Amino acid sequence: MNRTYKIAFGLFLLLVISLTWLESSEPDPINWTPSYTKTDKIPLGAFIFYEIWKNENPENIKEIKIPPYEYLNDQASQGTYFFLNNYVAFDKDELADVLNWVSEGNTLFISAYNFGEKLEDTLKVKLSSFIDADGFKSRPALNLVNSNLKFEKPLEFDQDLPAVYFDEIDTTKQVVLGTSSFGEKRSDIKINFIKTEFGEGEIFLHSAPQAFSNYFLLKNTNYRYSEALLSYLKNKPVLWDSYYKSGKGFFTSPLYILLNNRPLKWAYYFVIIAAILFILFEGKRKQRSIPVVEPLKNRSYEFTHTMSSLYLEQKKYHELGLKKISLFMEYIRNQYRLDPSNINEEFYRHLSVKSENSIERTKKLFEIIFNFQKNYENEKDQFFELSNSINTFKKHDGKPGSESK
Repeated sequence: MNRTYKIAFGLFLLLVISLTWLESSEPDPINWTPSYTKTDKIPLGAFIFYEIWKNENPENIKEIKIPPYEYLNDQASQGTYFFLNNYVAFDKDELADVLNWVSEGNTLFISAYNFGEKLEDTLKVKLSSFIDADGFKSRPALNLVNSNLKFEKPLEFDQDLPAVYFDEIDTTKQVVLGTSSFGEKRSDIKINFIKTEFGEGEIFLHSAPQAFSNYFLLKNTNYRYSEALLSYLKNKPVLWDSYYKSGKGFFTSPLYILLNNRPLKWAYYFVIIAAILFILFEGKRKQRSIPVVEPLKNRSYEFTHTMSSLYLEQKKYHELGLKKISLFMEYIRNQYRLDPSNINEEFYRHLSVKSENSIERTKKLFEIIFNFQKNYENEKDQFFELSNSINTFKKHDGKPGSESK
């Protein structure tokens, strides 16, 4: 490695270290990912809400980590099934089980931006979203309808999140409990909280789940809004849903703590980058490469072809035929495990059976061989007759796919 190369590598490494330090020293950006899990402390987590509610009623809250379909079909408890997420969508069978459970005198409370098409069709409600044309804001100011719970000034969520409200409801069956107001100059009031009597039970639908988030509850006295919402729930055991959650209820990666701490995360990345650079620049072999030595090629076929050509050019048909006969005898010895030095009727019979040739063809072949061996003046025609006879005999040697004649 020459000097210029070392200087360039050093400058590159210094640049990587500087960028890593600058990135790791910056403050963490706020994570506005919707989670609503009881363990998440991010703005849209539900850690504060769950802990406060749990501390006030430690024996009345039960966490449900399995789908409602499984829980309700396995000796479900009576009480209030509480769902909090950015969306909750039951399938057909699961919704039937939930509604049957509610009709027996239980309560269903869902706070979400989307309740699923099947539940909305069943209750005959329709949702819409609001965006302020004066600056494209979607910050609802939340309030309640009941005069005993209503706030003098609506409590505004000061971040732009989905502003969902009920565009259509069934006024013959549903009661309006809460509203969202939009716009600073001209307030536009929409419905965001309703109650539906269902059988002997009740269904509460609330379209502003951010009201239960860590960020909203820690802002001024906003916690009063969630207290007012919960006042509609009777003093029944609460089934806290931990299945329909956008966030993770537990950490699946062993690197979770490392990657969620910015300095540790960038230190981890720097170690990986350093390892890759080491492999690229220092991991290659230092000694000269070992030359590739090609193995010697098998030239037996070329040698045999050359020797046979010499015999043919010199018209030594007898000598070439004798070598052909010797190779054939060796073939019989290895292929059929017969001794060709003792040729008799028994030898003909065994050879014809093993090679699947007739005895007549076998005897005819050896007759040609014996005549060729006795005649020292064999010509080209006699040699080709011998060669063709041996090749034809070997083609019908009883192998799969061969034909016997």
